[in-house]
Amino acid sequence: MSETTSTSAPPPAAPPAAAPRVRRPRPQVMSVTPLAAERVKALIEGRGKPTVGIRIGVRSKGCSGMSYTLEFADKQEPMDEVVEAHGVKLLIDAKASLFLIGTEMDYEEEKLKSGFVFKNPNEKGRCGCGESFHV
Repeated sequence: MSETTSTSAPPPAAPPAAAPRVRRPRPQVMSVTPLAAERVKALIEGRGKPTVGIRIGVRSKGCSGMSYTLEFADKQEPMDEVVEAHGVKLLIDAKASLFLIGTEMDYEEEKLKSGFVFKNPNEKGRCGCGESFHV
């Protein structure tokens, strides 16, 4: 009897492992102008107690349905979106994030009024007095 040598082909090579997918950094929810940042710094310094930053949100209010809110933030909440620019920290309320994507926060001073102005590309309209908006 003759011996037969079994030659089997080597197992197929495993495909090369895919490199982990590199995630690009998320864009910030909103931006702040240098003038608005200076005004925020002045407000925080004038408060007289430790402040993490300014919390920005949106509430159901006004003629058109929604209004921007600003308040001092004593602590950062777990779901807050954080925007840091020009030396200030803005904390975006998680419920307001979708309404604020792409918004620019500015500060304007005119003869008869001064205040923060939000340039929001998601706005579909504003009320006549400019206090509220809708998307």
